[in-house]
Amino acid sequence: MSHLDDLFAFLSIPSVSALPEHAADVERCADFLVAKLSSLGFAAKKHLTDIHPIVVAHSPKVEGKPTVLIYGHYDVMPVDPLAEWISDPFTPTVRDGRVYARGASDDKGEIMALIHGVERVLREDGALPLNVTFLLEGEEERGSESLFRFVQSPEVQQELACDVMVVSDTGMAAPDVPSFSYGLKGLCCFELEVSAPAMDLHSGIFGGAVANPITTLCEMIATTHDENNHITVEGFYDGVSEIADWERESWKRVPGMSDTELAQLTGVPQLRTETGFSGAECVYARPTFELNGISGGYEGTGSKTVIPTKAFAKMSCRLVPGQDPARIQDLCEAHFRKVCPPSVRMKFTRGHIGAAYLSDPHSPYGKAAQQALESTFGNPPVLVREGGSIPIVAEISQRLGKDALFLGLDLPDARIHSPNENMRLDIFEKGITMTATMLRLMARAC
Repeated sequence: MSHLDDLFAFLSIPSVSALPEHAADVERCADFLVAKLSSLGFAAKKHLTDIHPIVVAHSPKVEGKPTVLIYGHYDVMPVDPLAEWISDPFTPTVRDGRVYARGASDDKGEIMALIHGVERVLREDGALPLNVTFLLEGEEERGSESLFRFVQSPEVQQELACDVMVVSDTGMAAPDVPSFSYGLKGLCCFELEVSAPAMDLHSGIFGGAVANPITTLCEMIATTHDENNHITVEGFYDGVSEIADWERESWKRVPGMSDTELAQLTGVPQLRTETGFSGAECVYARPTFELNGISGGYEGTGSKTVIPTKAFAKMSCRLVPGQDPARIQDLCEAHFRKVCPPSVRMKFTRGHIGAAYLSDPHSPYGKAAQQALESTFGNPPVLVREGGSIPIVAEISQRLGKDALFLGLDLPDARIHSPNENMRLDIFEKGITMTATMLRLMARAC
């Protein structure tokens, strides 16, 4: 199989981890990876869990050389809304130099570039110059529950022991400007339910006398930010560090991240940032409080004039170093209980959490990775923190006591998590070259 055949076969498997009807597809995807890595001489194994499998593969041992642990995830997000896809999300389709499919960028395209980078070194050099372990999971898009349990085992930690961890599940600034990410935001999720009447009520007969749960929910949510877009939850910013001057100056040079460019990219009239911070600074290094979904009452065609019995909201906070996700959940619950009026009942439900993460971009392995990026893309990488979260990475790094380096291939217009997700094929090819160069350089970095 050519590298593109491998990529398209990989993308064709509908490994949607959140949907039970795709459980067999997720396992089939794990089998695909075991077969591919085994064909390269790796000792590859599928570890079954209560949910989806974990794939671990080890290259033949090279004594006296460092070990690189490569992490990625082979599960993908649901494809909804399906009607907005130009082509079938699990029939990889090439248009204008891009392959369109769910997982093309997040994270199957990046995984396959890494695997084929390893394969290129094997083909050109006859053997790897160092040790490589792949750790590939099928639950990242639903919280990595099984992998969190998996890495708690001392035996697993010994099996995954490494000198550095490499992750390619992040973005790059522009096609010719690679990004070296040295940090990830943390995450905590929760849901809020507000209820009042025992059943839907006629809004004319009872309106004005009974609290409307939707109205009350919106009023409660509105108390979480002030006019400066500053989060008003008491204690929320405790422990948050100031942005370093070198970071501010570095981020000003990131292509596409000026306030004007971010507004154009996202299609908004103008940005609405926390007062005193640029859009890039908010994305990379300021915590956020977001409303992700809200529902309640009648949402069908036409009118149904009721006071609904309940209203719901899903919320999440992106966190920075110095913030404890569990404590932030406590603070948010306390805030909502404080502002909840006695005319309604409130239920707060906690979701998954993950800590923020920072690594040292100036370590020998970090410098080797940056050199590989510059050699491949022709420009030095910009040093950034990532606005997204990969909670399991912080957990693995802490368990193993080693830094994680983030070398992403996702462009800003890759539409990850959205219809028409894509990856530029030239970026995929460069990802293969970058991986091969990085492995050779890291073998000399020890």
